[in-house]
Amino acid sequence: MKGLIQRVKHASVVVDGETVGEIGPGILLLLGVEKKDDSVLADKLLDKVLKYRIFSDEQGKMNLGLKEVGGGLLVVSQFTLVADTRKGLRPGFSSGASPAQGERLYNYFVERARGLHQEVATGRFGADMKVSLLNDGPVTFMLDV
Repeated sequence: MKGLIQRVKHASVVVDGETVGEIGPGILLLLGVEKKDDSVLADKLLDKVLKYRIFSDEQGKMNLGLKEVGGGLLVVSQFTLVADTRKGLRPGFSSGASPAQGERLYNYFVERARGLHQEVATGRFGADMKVSLLNDGPVTFMLDV
């Protein structure tokens, strides 16, 4: 399971002209699910996302996690994160989860996030989404578990 996190001032997801998820300051998480992934890995990644210290403390150092600053979390499924790009000029997706497994783990991740964090918004799994964000920093990290 891979998560690309971006510290944002705000972010939103639009599907078919309708805003389906949006947050103010917080983290935009692009979530990729692989065949080998399960709920244990989802829990580990969620813990890391909520606690990863990418927000500034009073001294301006990145020492605070999302839970500490009370920011929003926008979770967007993105299967392209698990692509193999090492060879050639076309990505390979053989390590990616099936759509059913990906959706099941995505929904599990979102449910758990909503149980542990106050503000959680989402995109729509499998939809053609338009994601907008104002990256703060920019601060962007790839998290693997």
